[in-house]
Amino acid sequence: MSFAETVQPSNFIRNIILEDLKSGKHGGQVITRFPPEPNGYLHMGHAKSICLNFGLAKEFGGECHLRFDDTNPSKEDVEYVESIQEDVRWLGFDWGSHLHYASDYFGQLFAFAVQLIEAGKAYVCSLSADEIREYRGTLTEPGKDSPYRNRSVAENLDLFHRMKAGEFEEGSHVLRAKINMSSPNIILRDPTIYRIRKVSHHRTGNIWCIYPMYDFTHCLSDSIENITHSICTLEFENNRALYDWVLDELNTECHPQQIEFARLNLSYTVLSKRKLIQLVDQGHVSGWDDPRMPTISGMRRRGYTPRAIQNFCERIGVARRDSTVDMALLEYCIREDLNDSALRVMGVLNPIKVIIDNYPEGLVEELEAPYYPDRPEKGYRTVPFSRELYIEADDFMEDPPKKFFRLSPGKEVRLRYAYFLKCERVVHDPLTGKVTTLHCSYDPETRGGGAPDGRKVKATLHWVSAAHAIPAEVKLYNHLFLKPDPTDTPDGQDFISNLNPGSLEILRDCRLEPSLSKADVHTRYQFERLGYFCLDSGNSRPDALVFNRTVTLRDEWEKIKKQDSGSRIQNPKKKR
Repeated sequence: MSFAETVQPSNFIRNIILEDLKSGKHGGQVITRFPPEPNGYLHMGHAKSICLNFGLAKEFGGECHLRFDDTNPSKEDVEYVESIQEDVRWLGFDWGSHLHYASDYFGQLFAFAVQLIEAGKAYVCSLSADEIREYRGTLTEPGKDSPYRNRSVAENLDLFHRMKAGEFEEGSHVLRAKINMSSPNIILRDPTIYRIRKVSHHRTGNIWCIYPMYDFTHCLSDSIENITHSICTLEFENNRALYDWVLDELNTECHPQQIEFARLNLSYTVLSKRKLIQLVDQGHVSGWDDPRMPTISGMRRRGYTPRAIQNFCERIGVARRDSTVDMALLEYCIREDLNDSALRVMGVLNPIKVIIDNYPEGLVEELEAPYYPDRPEKGYRTVPFSRELYIEADDFMEDPPKKFFRLSPGKEVRLRYAYFLKCERVVHDPLTGKVTTLHCSYDPETRGGGAPDGRKVKATLHWVSAAHAIPAEVKLYNHLFLKPDPTDTPDGQDFISNLNPGSLEILRDCRLEPSLSKADVHTRYQFERLGYFCLDSGNSRPDALVFNRTVTLRDEWEKIKKQDSGSRIQNPKKKR
């Protein structure tokens, strides 16, 4: 069976690869690469690229390399190298024996630079960085030649070798490609391809004091590794001309094809590395793995799964034009995954005490509760039921509106997996008037949730036994920003002004069913009626559990309240 008959729904990059395979280009091979710079943590934009590069290679029986473009030692660190490898593995991808570093090729890259100098295609420039920018021109005005552009080959070779030997200070010289200072593409106006950096490298130490620029390194690393399809985001579209120029001038044996696709933009967040660094450095978040961050480590800590992220990346597809994807789609993908996989348990986040006056004192029943109500064959746990319980404070109203079907004085509800419960009396704090305790009665004939006389109730509440409940802290996360586009700000303000002050709510007096005493960071849970949660890998301890909310469940009552509010506004004179 041909590739065309077996592939997933097409995108334009997949179509390019199909045509290449059909024509026999690259000898029928598909070799891609994911080439991060080890100067920060990966985010959802990188996840899209990871899924695309590794996914296409797997789909077409090829290989995908993980290559670190480590050419700027002043900003790079082993910490980032390790975190990137962890993130790629966690997403479900394996580079096998193809772990590479641009620093592996420093000797070859230097030789390539010498080859350009010898061909009269590169020269050592002694302008300062500011002067180089000034000479480059603008989008509407051509650049002008550096006064050092016509140095002889011999002089350029001498200076370049002396740069390598460490004779010069940083900024005193750079090596530039000699292309065209009048090119309409500013990238081609004699770009810098080597600069002096007297900084120790995390892999090569102090062997080198000159380092190649990204654009020079990237295309040659691709060529050295025999990459067939060099897939990158649209921001590098103008750089493709330089990519091709370098490979053509050096007449390399392998000339990969650079293909650009639209980068990921997500509503209510930022995916700019500079902005993410600002959030961390200014303390607006607790770190790179803060569950509000769009970093892969942050999303992992929040409870997102590799499958949900892969499904999201597949759903959004691969486009040629930049656009913004609604965060709701990502949340849909994690709900879809966790709805199938998360264990159902009960936890009360805002507890209010319930005393069942007609339940025997000292009696404790062990009730069976399935982890998956629609698939009971997958297992049960037991939950203790006793005279004193906790329910959600929001599940009780002393003076409820018409459409409130949960617990109120004289009203009957069902307790999940247990009995019918009726509120008989309400106790208030004498100072504040706040409801503190509900005295209730239960019907012993309704064990399991059904009434022998056929009477019905309209609400089922979750609960925990007060004597057996586990105390826990629960963190509720919301959008980090108030606006879909965080960069939409008044003049004089930056995106920080759009931070959501309610992006994190910490509940410190929660009560959970006892089965969660054995919770682990690899398991996802649905707290029934509340949302999806996971153990916080950063803060939780066996003696002090901390859970993070991954995503909410849909709340029908919230919809009703909004509808009621809307109808009151639209019909202010209507009697209710």
